[in-house]
Amino acid sequence: MDGRLIYLMGPSGSGKDSLLNAARERLAEQDCCIARRVITRSAEAVGEDAIALTAAEFDLQEASGAFALSWRANGLAYGIPRQIDDWLAAGRDVLVNGSRAYLGQARQRYPELIGVLLRVDMDVLRQRLLARGRETAEQIEQRLARNALFDGAAADAEGLHLLDNSGHFAGTVEKLLALIGTDRVCA
Repeated sequence: MDGRLIYLMGPSGSGKDSLLNAARERLAEQDCCIARRVITRSAEAVGEDAIALTAAEFDLQEASGAFALSWRANGLAYGIPRQIDDWLAAGRDVLVNGSRAYLGQARQRYPELIGVLLRVDMDVLRQRLLARGRETAEQIEQRLARNALFDGAAADAEGLHLLDNSGHFAGTVEKLLALIGTDRVCA
């Protein structure tokens, strides 16, 4: 495949969807497509540009081979449509909102993928999760504990590019754009 697969990961509440939305136009100018995830969450998921399916619909699509990548996390199912293979084959870069826990399987299918880990200070992350109001306090603490398992040492061992989104958001957007726009990412 001629295009590059950029695999953006980070804990829930780290700002992945906000980052993708803010960078969308400029990524398109760099001929980089952003894949829309398919997810078994209802349309109440404000801020996420995803396609909502029921669990049964998701299972049917997954069984029919509709997804290039699919995984389960936090009681939900996620899929990246097979369309990304066409974009990659046509030489276009593709950015996906992936899962840290699924990185190994994604690398098996796309060995040259570029992993980007969005990190956030734990206190900032807790505040963001509480503010969005999707999860109970117990679910938030479970998410934070899961995040702690995937620390910087693990990210370094996986050869990931790290972006910190604890502070100035515009700076994070610029760093993502610079990372995708540079040749060094391909190495």
